Order: sequence, then structure tokens, then C-alpha cells
Amino acid sequence: MTDGGGDFRDFQLQIVRVRIAFRQSLHRTLKQHGISVTFEMLQVLSCLWREQGTTQQKLAERTFKSKASLSSLMNTLERHGLVLRRAESADRRNKRVYLTPEGEKFWQRILPILDELYTRIEKNIGLDRLRNMTSDLMLVHDELEKM
Repeated sequence: MTDGGGDFRDFQLQIVRVRIAFRQSLHRTLKQHGISVTFEMLQVLSCLWREQGTTQQKLAERTFKSKASLSSLMNTLERHGLVLRRAESADRRNKRVYLTPEGEKFWQRILPILDELYTRIEKNIGLDRLRNMTSDLMLVHDELEKM
């Protein structure tokens, strides 16, 4: 008799543990460089770096945040002068979000730190292993999407 999905529960637990460990490692690394920013802030800044002027709705989807929590996060980023929200002329309720020049400078400051962290992880774990794990996770994702 099996334990009814214990292997998948262990797999899921490891995914959660990796996520937490990554966030903690990222936070420690940035703190060592005198940078105080939350993981959630980094998610938004990263999205904006890739696509300036995206809507808050798209940011919420890409960062897996509710509209309410994203709105609070946007307020914080605006107070720090890192982002600017502009209402669309067609629908004033829709807001487009942009990095400010200060936000762009901030992103350029942390980008080399993030690149170094990712490179160190890739070196320590190995690219082939990371690619295999990524492929396996994509397979699990696709299976779960079918259910």
C-alpha cells in the first residue's frame, strides 16, 4: 500500500523550500551590497525593466499578485521614486507603469549583483542539472494544467 502521493508531497515541499531559500539568499546578497528591497519589489522592477509602460493588470498577472497587494506595492515603489503610474486616456481606471530615471538607475545598480548571484548558482549546481530540473518542472506544470 502506498502513502497516497507522499512522493509528490515531498516534491512540492522541496519546491517551497527552494523558493524560500532563494528569496533569503537574494535578500542576504543585496543586503551585503547595502541594498534594501523586497523580493516583491524586485519582481515588479524586473517586469518593468523588460516592458516599460505595462499595465498594472499585466504586472499583477506576471508577479502572481492580487490587484490589492500590487496596488500597495506600487504605492511603496512610487514613494521611493522608482516607478510612475499614468492613467490611460481611454480608460482612466487603467494605469500604465513606468520606471522613473531613478528606478532605471536602481535597476542598473542591482542587475550586476543579480547576474553574479545567478552565475554562482549555475556554476555550483551545473548548467546541465539546472536544465534537466527546469525541463522536469515544466513537465509537472503541464501535467497539473491538464487536471
